[in-house]
Amino acid sequence: MNTKTKIIVLHMKEIIYTAIFTALALLLIVLALVMFLPGKKSSPASGTKKNYVPGVYTASVTLNNTDLEVEVAVDESHINSIRFKNLNESVTTMFPLIQPAIEDIAEQVYEKQSLSDISLSKDTPYTSKVILDTINEAIKKAAVE
Repeated sequence: MNTKTKIIVLHMKEIIYTAIFTALALLLIVLALVMFLPGKKSSPASGTKKNYVPGVYTASVTLNNTDLEVEVAVDESHINSIRFKNLNESVTTMFPLIQPAIEDIAEQVYEKQSLSDISLSKDTPYTSKVILDTINEAIKKAAVE
């Protein structure tokens, strides 16, 4: 039996570099798997629940033979915007306080995310009440049952 002994010389620097690159490659593979494999979708925070069906909902109000539409945009748990859809100059001329009234109500609704405890303006209590009722009608269309 003829055996020849082989001696392999490894430099410590090469071993360290190989170990570092192997660890980085494994980390990259794990990150790629976590990011791109299908899995559970992250759900919203447990404190939020679905109050509305997302979308844009309208309700009509008639002022002096003119139909105005109040448009309310909602997502699953928030009221995002409230505005008049077809407010023109003739209506704003006849009812100059209608635009400030809806802006005041919309600001309160954005802050509270509810139609309860909305304070009506002393300048336009009746107009504000009509607008609030119309917004409530649109919100009822969006509510999850």
